[in-house]
Amino acid sequence: MNHTLFPHAPRGWNSWDCYGASVTEDIVRKNAEYMAKHLKQYGWEYIVVDIQWYEPTADSHSYHPFAPLCMDAYGRLLPAENRFPSAAGGKGFGPLAEYVHSLGLKFGIHMMRGIPRQAVHQDLPVYGTAVTARQIAKPDSICMWNTDNYGVDPQKDGARAYYDSIFRLYAQWGVDYIKCDDIAREFPHAKEEMQMLSDALRGCGRDMLLSLSPGPAPVEEAEFLKSVGNMWRITDDFWDQWPLLYAMFERCEKWCIHTGNGHWPDADMLPVGAILQDYGKENRTKFTENEQVTMMTLWSIFRSPLMIGGELTALDDFTTGLLTNEKILQMHEKARHAHPLWRRIVDGNEIIAWIASCADGGEYLAVFHCGEAACRVEISLAELEIAASVEALELWQGTKQQIFDTLSVELPVHGACVYHLRTL
Repeated sequence: MNHTLFPHAPRGWNSWDCYGASVTEDIVRKNAEYMAKHLKQYGWEYIVVDIQWYEPTADSHSYHPFAPLCMDAYGRLLPAENRFPSAAGGKGFGPLAEYVHSLGLKFGIHMMRGIPRQAVHQDLPVYGTAVTARQIAKPDSICMWNTDNYGVDPQKDGARAYYDSIFRLYAQWGVDYIKCDDIAREFPHAKEEMQMLSDALRGCGRDMLLSLSPGPAPVEEAEFLKSVGNMWRITDDFWDQWPLLYAMFERCEKWCIHTGNGHWPDADMLPVGAILQDYGKENRTKFTENEQVTMMTLWSIFRSPLMIGGELTALDDFTTGLLTNEKILQMHEKARHAHPLWRRIVDGNEIIAWIASCADGGEYLAVFHCGEAACRVEISLAELEIAASVEALELWQGTKQQIFDTLSVELPVHGACVYHLRTL
């Protein structure tokens, strides 16, 4: 995998948290327009259409088992024209990708590992070969939560040709980002298919970022994952629940040594703002404002990809401020070698500290409150192994102070502070 093409963890919007399987072209265009106008200047650039874009009947977060899918004569899935009207006439996602590109943004789509069962049952030909879908399918390799596909058997003639054909189609459409599902945690049985898929993507003639889902991916496969993808999920679907956020500290601790140029352990999407809109009303995140600050701080110092889950056109002032804090986003780009410093109990509350070097000099220090009562934490420069006095800039509030011996941090429940420390 050519990691130099993607020097920074990506930032963007994905349709899943808000619309599940039911997103439409009109929704995608409106979110792209909003991103271009309000967020692009802060490094947000990917617009990603998630699962079931090829299913005409998709209408919620739920899947319709064995629903008829839209595809061409070679078993390659196509956008459902009733939901993506610009795809009519065999144009696929080409017109929508072109529109997203015209806004100065990048376009991404979701795909499932394997080949549609519908193509296998119809025994359709594999593009450019004398092989059929039935000959390359692996019917005992199935997804436990989605009925669309069978796996592809890497040992069969024509298997690689099928993946070549779909990635060439995506390249023709102008796709910049692929989220491949039912694969990141499917070890060992899908490992060869993952390699074949990655090789096909790299050979398609267009640079695309490859995201592997869902997690948790096995940490012992970290080096392999770096070789085949740009980002891979370290968790199952992440939602707006404090226990899931608290558990992410342990996951990030295990994966922090594997974050680097072009390869990003992925803590999953940011369920902020208005989510779950297909449930019939606007549902805003259940995370408190403090918990959202904690999430954004951890994702940024760890350098996880940042993918917004909420409806962009419904962002409120708090959420906009969360996503456009330039100092936090600079940390997302410039933090290096981030790792946990310690976990402590302070006045009965668990406090977690992370530290990272800044590529432009100095250190980042993030302090997280995982307890249930507000408290003060004292952190000496000596325990940070900083010999001189420092200037401490708190990135969320923008406050600056000189520290000669000890940093005193006031922490709200489930909240966080993060400092850029520079030697005086």
